[in-house]
Amino acid sequence: MENHEPVEDVIAALGYLCLGTRFKRLGERLQAETVSIVSAQSGSVPPSQLPFLAAIDRLGPLTVGEMAQAIGITQPGATKTLLHLAKLGLVDMSQSREDRRVRVATLTATGQDLVAQSKASVWKQVDAAARELCKGLSGTLLDQLDTIEQRLAEKPLREWGKP
Repeated sequence: MENHEPVEDVIAALGYLCLGTRFKRLGERLQAETVSIVSAQSGSVPPSQLPFLAAIDRLGPLTVGEMAQAIGITQPGATKTLLHLAKLGLVDMSQSREDRRVRVATLTATGQDLVAQSKASVWKQVDAAARELCKGLSGTLLDQLDTIEQRLAEKPLREWGKP
């Protein structure tokens, strides 16, 4: 017999025991919703790769190791993403002058243009939406996660932060 009652959110119900899973679930949801905002303006660059461009913009040329550290991922992950961005013509990968074994990532002119456009529009929109989504949160961390998930169920991220 089918049960037509809402199914319990077990991850939320288990509280702190599943905190990591809950963060991952919320992060994946936010990233997926950000895609709808970003993809219209940044073309073939997924939102998960924009922090790489932002890191180079903020910090200047970075070695693969420095990028991994700045983004908080493994070196192989940084290498893979940087090579993809290089194929898209957004990043230039060159050998370090000090150590020929080390590769340094810099923004190309196209990458600089994309960052400038993104800063002026998409990044502001995503930032404003996330700020409004999180505005007025109170209570425990779990209460705050409940509120964020409830708000996202009511309306998607792209509808938050609009004047």
